[in-house]
Amino acid sequence: MSAKVLTANRLTDGLAVWLDANGRWTRDLQHALVARHEAAIESLDEIGKRDFSGNLIVDVAVIDVDERPDGRIWPVRLRERIRAEGPTIPYAAGYAPAKPEHVEA
Repeated sequence: MSAKVLTANRLTDGLAVWLDANGRWTRDLQHALVARHEAAIESLDEIGKRDFSGNLIVDVAVIDVDERPDGRIWPVRLRERIRAEGPTIPYAAGYAPAKPEHVEA
């Protein structure tokens, strides 16, 4: 079983967020709570449903991540790496594009 984290988009501004160990939604994937067994994954899913119902977040998903030897969390899917690291091209002031090594396929 691969490690998983809970992600969503914050309803107030649409930005990608991840659930941290304190039950808060954070903008930094590296602060996300990592679930490594089935019961923890089920808890993430329940928290996602609760916060969706509470109109805090939308587009909720439990996603697969790798835990790198340096301790960094690395999303398995390219889509999730782009959500975590930023767009592949400059598109708006204040949103720098992701580093190429983070979004390579």
